[in-house]
Amino acid sequence: MSFLIRVQLPDTPGTLGAIASALGAIGADILSVDVVERGSGLAIDDLVVELPTGRLPDSLITAAESIEGVEVDAVRPYAGVLDTHRELELVEQVAAAPNEGMSIFAEGVPKIIRAGWAVIVVTDSSGTTCLASSTAAPEITTIELPWMPLSRATILDGEESWVPETWQELGTELAATPLGKPDRVLLVGRPGGPMFRAAEVARLAHLAGIVAVVLPD
Repeated sequence: MSFLIRVQLPDTPGTLGAIASALGAIGADILSVDVVERGSGLAIDDLVVELPTGRLPDSLITAAESIEGVEVDAVRPYAGVLDTHRELELVEQVAAAPNEGMSIFAEGVPKIIRAGWAVIVVTDSSGTTCLASSTAAPEITTIELPWMPLSRATILDGEESWVPETWQELGTELAATPLGKPDRVLLVGRPGGPMFRAAEVARLAHLAGIVAVVLPD
């Protein structure tokens, strides 16, 4: 099986190589590495690894944290694409078919930021309307969204009272960004974590800002 493991590590030469060696010692094969955030002497990296049949995911944590200064933020099964730099391709797809752009965008975002699902919603005096949703996205029109309209991209607290109990039980991490205007928002969920980092939210906001230009009003 493939797993996404998010690690916090000292931003020093050789540390990532030491992690790779430790994972290799338990038979894990690293398929991709993505730098999520870097600063203050630390780095946050996402590693997609393939674990041999019979090995427990906990062994990934033990192996990675055997390296001094390394902490594992989360481990979860991963079945997404490995290319994390597909923003341009997604923008081109939306621009080529703007009338279906919201559906294309909602479906494509989770593959780029390694989320479980995405929805695009609008709110007005009559309530919440879902304009588009990705595969596996939950029903959202019956959910009250007290943080809308939204002025800027933000990480949402997954334990607030508005969050459905089923989302909370799954440990769903949430982030949202305006899509061209405050009352039209892209909401993304990452069941089981890991938590969204500031750099990921900034990336999401940048992508939404570009796509919003070609979407119909």
